[in-house]
Amino acid sequence: MKNTATRAADDAAFRRATRAAWAVFAVFAASGATFATWASRVPAVRDALGFSGSQMGLLLLTGAIGSVAALPLSGLITSRLGAARAVLVFALVAAAGYALVCVGVETGGALAVRVGLAVSGVGIGVWDAAMNLEGAVVEQRLGRAIMPRFHAGFSLGTVVAAGVGALVAHAGVSFVVHVGIGVALTTTAAIVGVRGFLPTPHTGHADPSPLAVDGADPAGSAPAHGLRDTLAAWREPRTLLVGLVVLAAALTEGAANDWTGLSLVDGFDASQATGAFGLALFLTAMTLTRLAGTSLIDRFGRVTVLRASAVAALVGVGTFAFAPWLWLAMAGSLVWGASAALGFPLGMSAASDEPARAAMRVAVVSTIGYAAFFVGPALIGFFADHVGYRHALAVIAVPVVVGLALAGAARPLAQGGDVPEGVRPA
Repeated sequence: MKNTATRAADDAAFRRATRAAWAVFAVFAASGATFATWASRVPAVRDALGFSGSQMGLLLLTGAIGSVAALPLSGLITSRLGAARAVLVFALVAAAGYALVCVGVETGGALAVRVGLAVSGVGIGVWDAAMNLEGAVVEQRLGRAIMPRFHAGFSLGTVVAAGVGALVAHAGVSFVVHVGIGVALTTTAAIVGVRGFLPTPHTGHADPSPLAVDGADPAGSAPAHGLRDTLAAWREPRTLLVGLVVLAAALTEGAANDWTGLSLVDGFDASQATGAFGLALFLTAMTLTRLAGTSLIDRFGRVTVLRASAVAALVGVGTFAFAPWLWLAMAGSLVWGASAALGFPLGMSAASDEPARAAMRVAVVSTIGYAAFFVGPALIGFFADHVGYRHALAVIAVPVVVGLALAGAARPLAQGGDVPEGVRPA
């Protein structure tokens, strides 16, 4: 009787974790679609405001400022609210920011666009940290390295949104109509998705709101973290090194999101639709690689996959930046997309190896990673004024080499220390 009851309980827990995995996948997809809805229309923003390359770099920087300002406290926020509430609240914050961006583009007000991007950056940053923490909880409940598949959901959202962006740009749909409707739909999807989340083990109590998952398991609860825990995570050498690995991966991914469209439009005198299509190619390659990522990681281990990704990034970015023909640049974007796929999710998994410290470490790693979005747009925009958008992207090679050198920091940890590659802690 006891064995039967235990098996029934295990089956119920597995089904619940599986439902939560699909919910997390949906929220990742909604986040990716929210960002790509905006990113696919960056050339339209440039044209509406009449900005140069360096001005666009500074404009894109404002969104990163919002994220970097919010992320250091994202672990504290998520541990207090729980992942579901944090995603809900900050998805609405991001939507409000993009609404202000629409107002600025419609009126030609650069200040409104900057403020809107800063607000949306705050929303996207905390949303990102919260859903990654929830993904780590589900990953540990299932006992499989499925974080890349959650990030594949993000990429799938970006692919669909970028494809829609290419179509609506070709059809002449205005930025305001496209982004306004698109962000409203993705925000609604996130609100619905969080209803399937598992309770995170950092809130100290089950979520009593309608967002709570039925039958919350208080046994997995732990006291909410405070400011002292947040500061302590910033003094952990391994966490900081993993953050630098994620920074390199984030710059490799973020530079493509920000600059692929403009690089193709200006570098080859192509249409805005062609620029959006090039971004869609990059995102498609990244999505497919993330879907295959679980098998790659199980076979070769985190460190080997990270090092192979860095080498592929050097090849892909170099081809895109210096290709003399449009078709070859498009091929380079495919390699670039595949190389950018696994660095960020592997960094999130590495930060979450010990569940009791996961919220704080994810916040630290995310903050360092988002510094790429703080430095990257302005730096690439500055070089773009002198050498053009495509050639300016070659600067990405520097952090990629750093990430290659530090990849060993992401080696999985057991409760008492290191474990062999490919073996996950219980």
